[in-house]
Amino acid sequence: MTGLGDVVARLPPYAAAADLDGRMPEEAIAVLREARLLAPMVAAEHGGPGLDHAGFGEVCEAVGAVCTSLRSLITVQSMVAAAVARWGRPEQRARWLPALAGGGVLAGFCLTEAEAGSDAAAITSSLVRDGGGWRLTGRKRWVTFGQSAGLLLVLARAGEGGTAVLCEAGPGVRRLPRAGSLGLRGAMLADLEFDVELPDSAVLGRPGFGLATVAETALSLGRLSVAWGSAGMVRGCLEACAAHVRDRRQFGAALAEHQLVRRLIARMAVSAQAARALCREASAARDQGLADAGSLVLAAKYFAAGAAAAAGADAVQLHGADGTAAGAYAARMFRDGKIMQIIEGSDQMGELAISARVLGLPAHRRPA
Repeated sequence: MTGLGDVVARLPPYAAAADLDGRMPEEAIAVLREARLLAPMVAAEHGGPGLDHAGFGEVCEAVGAVCTSLRSLITVQSMVAAAVARWGRPEQRARWLPALAGGGVLAGFCLTEAEAGSDAAAITSSLVRDGGGWRLTGRKRWVTFGQSAGLLLVLARAGEGGTAVLCEAGPGVRRLPRAGSLGLRGAMLADLEFDVELPDSAVLGRPGFGLATVAETALSLGRLSVAWGSAGMVRGCLEACAAHVRDRRQFGAALAEHQLVRRLIARMAVSAQAARALCREASAARDQGLADAGSLVLAAKYFAAGAAAAAGADAVQLHGADGTAAGAYAARMFRDGKIMQIIEGSDQMGELAISARVLGLPAHRRPA
């Protein structure tokens, strides 16, 4: 997309600072806000660029190569925007989509709980009738940009089914920042405690169908974003390592002259190409509305996340002690790469789903 390179070129100083300080500089968010790239798939009628899935992927890849935490902001902002666009009533779309596209509000996606992660159906946060509205209670964990998000898409249990609600941060919402995580240190993670009254107009989609509809809309786009971001991480590691091994000399020769070093570079190069190919195929399938788009997204996310974790580890190995230093790009990619294998569906959940499709079996069964 035109101008994307110029936007991304402004981000590296903020990426290092965010990782060291545990906070995303407002200036970094402003770069994406000014470029209208926080939720780039929001339609033009609501003030967004209206990118398709392929264009969205290019944004996630480019930003992901520089700063995984900032790419995560694009991910969650886009997840919530997609859910509102697909399931919101006209007044919800009119109110929130322009704000999400323009960065007037930052969004948080609140699903994970102490006993509900991969098993989303195990959520216990409660949504009960209270007068003419609802009372939302419960605690959500590991909310990306939960320290600053102003609009929270929360999945809670209403009777037997999960229901999605749009909750504005304010009285009745308590933020509990999480510091010192392995990766995504600039993503301003937080747990959120809810004890808040909400009007009927806060419900997104049909009550009781939030997990199967609203959450899946958001998570499916989130997986694609993580896949593309992971592909960007592999490319970023490859470029950094290639430059380093050409310049660094040991035993009278550049590191690039040593065969075992070349093996790591070759592995990284092939992984970068393969990850991007899988992501492009998945994006094209979503843009064309193909029936197997979801499976292709899962495959892309599974492969790209593993490739990012491996590339980060190899980047540290190739940079040696310099790659372990505080603020080092290789160290950040190493730590963030591992997180990619957990978020938006762990590797193990991906393996279950991918193998189930091949074998014609359920991905998992609940105990009787």
